[in-house]
Amino acid sequence: MNYAEHIEHALSYIEAHLRDELTLAGLARAAGYSEYHFSRVFKDVVKLTPADYIRKRRLSEIAREIGGSDRPVSEIAFEYGFNSKENFTRAFKAEHHILPTKYKAVGNSLKLYGRFRPETPDFEVTPKIVTLPGFTLVGFWSGGESPPNFWNVYNGGKLSKRLSGGKVCADYGVSRQNEKAGRVDYFIGIRDAAGDRTGAEELTISGGLYAVFATPPVPRFDFVNTIHRTWRYIFHVWMPASGYACAFDHGEQFETYMEESRVFSEDIYIPVSKKYQS
Repeated sequence: MNYAEHIEHALSYIEAHLRDELTLAGLARAAGYSEYHFSRVFKDVVKLTPADYIRKRRLSEIAREIGGSDRPVSEIAFEYGFNSKENFTRAFKAEHHILPTKYKAVGNSLKLYGRFRPETPDFEVTPKIVTLPGFTLVGFWSGGESPPNFWNVYNGGKLSKRLSGGKVCADYGVSRQNEKAGRVDYFIGIRDAAGDRTGAEELTISGGLYAVFATPPVPRFDFVNTIHRTWRYIFHVWMPASGYACAFDHGEQFETYMEESRVFSEDIYIPVSKKYQS
């Protein structure tokens, strides 16, 4: 039996006892290790400490229940071991960058952390290769916040409708090289902004050749993880085997979807050029 199989026993134990008190000693016994050895092996396999993994799983399950229940948020959190409303609110906001009450009211997508499983190899998305004309957006800079967390801030603050003047429209997340600062900046915004632009800036999206990937439609709670899985597929599977190379020197990569459509799929646009010219 290899390390992953031992850790699988601990993972199953965690899932069965997410609402109960979990101790390092109990998890180590489930895996058949000493506490010291278990902690090292668990982190090597899962890439998180046992405490961090349990916290992420509990917060993710709480988010699922908040999104599908009329029960009080504090009651759900208490069932998962958060005895203080303040401690839960602090932990939820640190994980998702949105208050649990605002998340419940807005119902936006979150990057939830499911039960750890090895990546299955049968994931595939076939792109369309298209030539796009250039266009402009008006959007907000993330300020260095990670894209998933900034989407929570953007959706939670209803910034799309602020820019549009109240209309429901498609939102665009744009990654742009900032050579002067030596970083990649991320923006979220819309086309044809007719509302309040305070704090936003205008972005010009270069035209050219793009590979367009539509993420598979999934339930709401699987949406963000499917987006990340699609990005991994693009750069680790499709790109090396395709006849195309990334062309970030003359284009921006961006993603677009409409949150309020409740169709949990988005289009990912990657600027490309042909690797080989005949």
